[in-house]
Amino acid sequence: MNKLRGLLDRKLAIFLLVGVINTLVGVINTLVGMAIMFGLYNLAHCTYWVSSAANYILTSILSFFLNKYFTFGSREKSVGEAVRFAVNIAACYLLAYGIAKPLCVAALTSASPAVRDNVSMLVGMCLFTGFNYLGQRFFAFHVK
Repeated sequence: MNKLRGLLDRKLAIFLLVGVINTLVGVINTLVGMAIMFGLYNLAHCTYWVSSAANYILTSILSFFLNKYFTFGSREKSVGEAVRFAVNIAACYLLAYGIAKPLCVAALTSASPAVRDNVSMLVGMCLFTGFNYLGQRFFAFHVK
């Protein structure tokens, strides 16, 4: 229980605030990523995996700098930190969307494949946010 309280601290609040600011400041990260993801899937008819991956590939650069400097206050200047961030994004993406897809397919058996995929992408975004916070905090930027 003590370890859980340690996760629910100022860093989590800042991480979430940066995410909210990203959305509110304009069409920066979250809204652009959603537009990319849902546009590729629904308009360009790309697959679930291509559409959702494009979201994170294209919006991770801004996320790296915002979270590095503002959320976690990292002043490390190394290629290793950027590599750890990229590995974290990839791992969180595969985990979140790998869980979301079968979960939504099982829960929405009577829905069309398009509805299941769209709901899966929304669920994946939520799961990704939680996994990404933990990964950035403890793996990418080494914050205790």
